[in-house]
Amino acid sequence: MEEKNVRNLRKERIGIVVSNKMDKTIIVAVKRKVKHPIYGKFVSKTTKFYAHDEKDDSNIGDLVRIMETRPLSKNKCWRLIDIIERAK
Repeated sequence: MEEKNVRNLRKERIGIVVSNKMDKTIIVAVKRKVKHPIYGKFVSKTTKFYAHDEKDDSNIGDLVRIMETRPLSKNKCWRLIDIIERAK
């Protein structure tokens, strides 16, 4: 496989910023619906990702797109691509 193709296979997620108190770091909550294995009911699950925000311009409540990247710190291996929608 070419190096260029491998780079383009990085995961992307869309979520809401729940914290921006750290320097150049945001916490993004990504929600998903999962079907319960026994009861069949759809349960909503939330996963929090630590993402790198170089310009520090996103605020709590913003809808953002993040991309997987190399480990930047102990918990941080995602980075902010763009802000889809600003918080009202």
